[in-house]
Amino acid sequence: MSDLEELKKQLALCLRMLEKSEIIDFNGHASIRAGENRMLINVGSAQRSQLTARDICLVDFDGTVIEGHGKPPLEFHLHAGIYKARADSQAIVHAHPKWSTFLTMTGHAYLPVFAQGTLVHPLPVLDTPDSINSPEMAARLTAVLGDRPAALMKSHGAVTLGRDIVEAFVLITYLEENAYRQYMAMQVGTPYAFSEDEQRRCREKLRNPGLFQRTWNHFHAKLES
Repeated sequence: MSDLEELKKQLALCLRMLEKSEIIDFNGHASIRAGENRMLINVGSAQRSQLTARDICLVDFDGTVIEGHGKPPLEFHLHAGIYKARADSQAIVHAHPKWSTFLTMTGHAYLPVFAQGTLVHPLPVLDTPDSINSPEMAARLTAVLGDRPAALMKSHGAVTLGRDIVEAFVLITYLEENAYRQYMAMQVGTPYAFSEDEQRRCREKLRNPGLFQRTWNHFHAKLES
């Protein structure tokens, strides 16, 4: 099996795990950089819970389908814009997770209340709920994102990027778990936010490919069960 086919299988698995975890639903998409001006991305019309490698298409950064069946999602511009701006980004997840979106709906900043959640803090916010469905909107998002590994979009969703799809997947699960814990803590009081020193020590320990793979394996096992 070719490397490209293996990446398609990995990307499809990522999206099924995200759907199982309710981080995406009937929308949401993920991509992997696939060479110069190309990326693998899920077909926009495919059911996320049943995705296979056949539901992954190869497109250029203008959205032209090079290989595959179906069209990319309308927000392919989000992925193309980030890949153009961030040479370090090899994979991207965009989803509409509820807990972190609740925070942006109500104007609450994302706080580092969970050790793994420190990996994406500070978390910039794009101050519009508009879809990232044009080069102009993608440019607005990348400007807000800067050099960060993740960003939120007000009343819309979240985006994470990584050195591979495992990292991008894991970061969005950490982001959403942190937001859930923050939201729940806010129901009974003021959440404790990690200090700068505590955040630094968490990042030193937890930004680790081996731990990322273990988290991926955890969600994979849940999917298979």
